[in-house]
Amino acid sequence: MLTLRYTAGTTVPVEIEGFTPDFARDKSAADVERFEIYHGNRKLPLAEFFAVSGDASDGKLAFEGNLAGVHWIGAKMTGGEIHVHGNAGRHLGSEMTGGHIHVDGDAGDWVGGEMRGGHIHVAGRAGHLIGAAYRGSRRGMTGGEILIGGDAGNEIGHTMRRGLIAIGGNAGDTAGFNMLAGSIFLFGPSGIRHGAGMKRGTIALLGDTDPTLLPTFRRACRCQPIAIRLALQTLRRRHFRVPDDLLAAQFHLHNGDFLEGGRGEILVRV
Repeated sequence: MLTLRYTAGTTVPVEIEGFTPDFARDKSAADVERFEIYHGNRKLPLAEFFAVSGDASDGKLAFEGNLAGVHWIGAKMTGGEIHVHGNAGRHLGSEMTGGHIHVDGDAGDWVGGEMRGGHIHVAGRAGHLIGAAYRGSRRGMTGGEILIGGDAGNEIGHTMRRGLIAIGGNAGDTAGFNMLAGSIFLFGPSGIRHGAGMKRGTIALLGDTDPTLLPTFRRACRCQPIAIRLALQTLRRRHFRVPDDLLAAQFHLHNGDFLEGGRGEILVRV
């Protein structure tokens, strides 16, 4: 395992895009230390900010320290494992196609932005636009899983096409905005305007509060979908906290957004 211990005290953002397990697998310690990263608008060697130890021949990277100001960790990774022992910055796992990322603390905005595969698990909180499309893009995440143990912000799953997003705590507004397909599970209280503009896909509102849905959604029935139970069991196997009573819960099914054809669904826990 290659360990990068963050030693800098700068308030200027540090960007480590391109440093992935596949890249580092056959690199020497000297090669790793010379890898150029951005400090603001300046390119500097990685050794200016990190103490390097071990090697990445097993495809595993470990980041230590408070990396809340370090962005693009795991961006575009294709395989291997990254473990962040602390907080992480913005764009964690952005555009990744495979591999696993685990964060012990919190993460910033754009977790899994436009990711296409792989698995991200943030134990703490995360920011806005999880699994979302970048501005001007036609698609957000198209595969993979994003699990957030704590709270999250607005526009979760903006324009997502496939994949799974689960938020264990509170969530902000407009989850599933312009959603094309995929699944979003919100376990805590959440904001307003979920599913606005969604064409297909599933949003499951699993909290105890009764949310106000947009008038472009219509209630269809009361149900107990097997697919939801199976998804919840899968989340448990991923070490994500799922209350026992949810496995037998019933839901009100609402179809919408009827401004976009009405083929999406929002499930509200009874």
